[in-house]
Amino acid sequence: MPEMIFYERVVALNDQVHAGLRVRPATSFAYAARTNSAPLLTSEFFECAREYPIVFVRGEAGPVAAALLGLRESENLFVDRDGKWDARYVPAFVRRYPFVPGKGAQGELLVCIDEASQCFDRKEGEALFLDGKPTPQLEHAMKFLAEFHQGATTTELLGRRLQELGLLRQSDSVAQLNDGTQFRLNGLSVVDESKLRALDRDVVQELFVSGGLAVVYAHLLSLGNLGALVDRLSKRDAGSKATGS
Repeated sequence: MPEMIFYERVVALNDQVHAGLRVRPATSFAYAARTNSAPLLTSEFFECAREYPIVFVRGEAGPVAAALLGLRESENLFVDRDGKWDARYVPAFVRRYPFVPGKGAQGELLVCIDEASQCFDRKEGEALFLDGKPTPQLEHAMKFLAEFHQGATTTELLGRRLQELGLLRQSDSVAQLNDGTQFRLNGLSVVDESKLRALDRDVVQELFVSGGLAVVYAHLLSLGNLGALVDRLSKRDAGSKATGS
């Protein structure tokens, strides 16, 4: 899953080049309207399990945990026409926009921004730098990105561990709408419950102590949200037909 989905022009933040740059809160989630999934941190599983199906998808370094936001390519069923997010919890991956962590030449964490974002302006908003130093606004963003980066590392480790234990299985499935239209969901993996129950006691203890076991059960519980996602798509299509759009 691409790390830079919905980012258009990512550059490293620079206290000279961006000295006069200001940031405004995003007033719309339109930037995320064309992504049907978003990477998750394990710390988010318990909140997300109440609203989204949580699955695992293939990533460069191993399985990536993700919230399934839509059933079709380039469609987020949780962002409406007005750019509002129709759910109580918004994944951190989405909320961090227009900032994003990057890596420097020595592997250090960099604060990057999407220069194309309408959140940035030279006249309106909160300043990012004052006398060449980060303002409290930027420091808050930096802290958020550092915590996100750390959480992402922990999540990647869990994904690889589940893969090592042979717990992930391919879960290609077919979703059928109320009008009979079918969609095939490919490339998704879920935890195999039968293999989970067959784990050695020592491995179960390891997962329990690390918190991984609770995360796995949150993931399994979240899969019940797939039906609600199908209902969202049925309602959206019905609404589009009714308005002729």
